[in-house]
Amino acid sequence: MAQEKAYPDNIITVQKTKNIKIVYDINQNESAAGIGKGLYYVRGLLEAYKKQNVPMKELHISVVIHGDAGYWLLNEEKYQNFTGNPFDVNPNTKVVQELIDHGVSVEICHVTMKAHHWKPEDILPGVKIVFDAYTRIIDLQQQGYTYIKFS
Repeated sequence: MAQEKAYPDNIITVQKTKNIKIVYDINQNESAAGIGKGLYYVRGLLEAYKKQNVPMKELHISVVIHGDAGYWLLNEEKYQNFTGNPFDVNPNTKVVQELIDHGVSVEICHVTMKAHHWKPEDILPGVKIVFDAYTRIIDLQQQGYTYIKFS
């Protein structure tokens, strides 16, 4: 019995299925489905590639978070301090870990951290600290990463 395709023949699917490089630039504090909207869309991108049979090992995704979105990457205590609510739970913790588990490099700008007096121990486990968002993004673009500005 033949397996039914997940999409009609007239839909164009990805042609490049190896060594796909993407850098997301996220600095806007917007939500979708109860989490940071940029993180929500990165998770959706992973799913879209998966549905087109692209192996996760072929995806090289860096998510550079800075500016108003920086607090998404704070541990519980610092998140509560930032929001001013001692009962707040960071809704992004789980999705950040899921992205990291799928090989996504989740990164926070050190300049954003300095502006808020955050230290490395204030950041979620597995998140990488980059010197500054813009030089990181430029460097990745020069390495062949496709740039996606999330706004």
